[in-house]
Amino acid sequence: MSIGNTKTDGNKGNNFPYQHNVLKGLQAVLLDLQNLLVNTTGLATESTLQIVETNTTGVERKPFFIRETSAGDLSTYAPIYSVSVANVGLANGDVLGTVISPGEIVNFSADALNNYFGVFSYDGTGTELLIIFVAD
Repeated sequence: MSIGNTKTDGNKGNNFPYQHNVLKGLQAVLLDLQNLLVNTTGLATESTLQIVETNTTGVERKPFFIRETSAGDLSTYAPIYSVSVANVGLANGDVLGTVISPGEIVNFSADALNNYFGVFSYDGTGTELLIIFVAD
């Protein structure tokens, strides 16, 4: 007698339909594995695996920390992978054309592989912006 099949429930002790379906499933798995050994079309080759390895290899980046009380942008540091700006002064500042009030912090991250910011503008005139970013 097999698991889950008793003399009083199910097929009354006859587990043939279940066992037959399991054997058919195992046969299908075996055929798929045999086909995989014969037909490698669409599988990763050594050259495609090398490309994946190159694209996922870690790259050293540099952290930067600046205090700004004037206008400018970070384009000289491009490519930029992440930026955090905190207005630690007493007046409004500007980040990417939007007001950043005193005490506010904004974070930007180009998270996906090979993404980055080319330009990042700010204006800390009359206040102080604390800018932390990661670049090459």
